[in-house]
Amino acid sequence: MARRRRTTTDGLEILDRLYVRTPAQKRMLDEAILNAGIAQEIYALRVKADLTQKQLAKMIGTTGSVISRLEDADYDGHSLKMLQRIAIALDYRLEVRFTLVRGRKKSA
Repeated sequence: MARRRRTTTDGLEILDRLYVRTPAQKRMLDEAILNAGIAQEIYALRVKADLTQKQLAKMIGTTGSVISRLEDADYDGHSLKMLQRIAIALDYRLEVRFTLVRGRKKSA
């Protein structure tokens, strides 16, 4: 008997099911998800701090257009140094974690 896939409304899972056919496509999707997540996090923290892009930029010694780019989901030039400056300015600590990819076997 064929196993039925569970239904989902999770857009990322739907993209994964429909789009990903090769390891290269999976890497591109994972990178896009990561970049969008970073952009959203910067935006959310800035808004929570009740700051404009220009105000945050001034706090970290850059321009409003740089903050705008960092908050763009399509931007892929995030540097740890810049993320650290933003975290410090907003009174947060930046944490970077490595997590095991589901479905991949560990090699010896």
